[in-house]
Amino acid sequence: MRWDTLEEEPCSLARTVAVIGDRWSLLILRECFLRTRRFEEFQSRLGITRHLLADRLKKFVRYGVLRRVRYQENPARYEYILTQRGLDLYPVVMSIVHWGDTHMVDERGRPLLHQHKNCGKMFDPVMVCSECGEPLHARQVHVHSGPGAATSAAAPGDSAKKNAKQASSS
Repeated sequence: MRWDTLEEEPCSLARTVAVIGDRWSLLILRECFLRTRRFEEFQSRLGITRHLLADRLKKFVRYGVLRRVRYQENPARYEYILTQRGLDLYPVVMSIVHWGDTHMVDERGRPLLHQHKNCGKMFDPVMVCSECGEPLHARQVHVHSGPGAATSAAAPGDSAKKNAKQASSS
């Protein structure tokens, strides 16, 4: 698997890593969710070089994560606004934040707290099953090949089931 061809892999994780899989991309996304929109704001908040920032913002625009909107004519200046595709990355970012809040926090505590506007309570993000609403844990999930899987790359559980089925029919 080559870094520059991840977007072509028959794997949703690899394709996603092609878009957000480096530290600057994730930090730029964090800033987007904190309502940073302008190039100079990103640069001052992150301490990133102009070249790297321009490269990452162009990539996000190319993948439809951000849209570039002019806010000033002379000189031309732009804001970068999350698209729906970008907003759909919120659970990914919040999962990373939650992991950091659980495993990387020091004696000072969490750097940011998140409040749900609807109920007014501080919360921890929880991933739940879209069908029954129960919280999901890695050991409670089975993986099966889907219609977009490569024929040679079946999900790990699929081969065990296939072998068990063949053994029972012999």
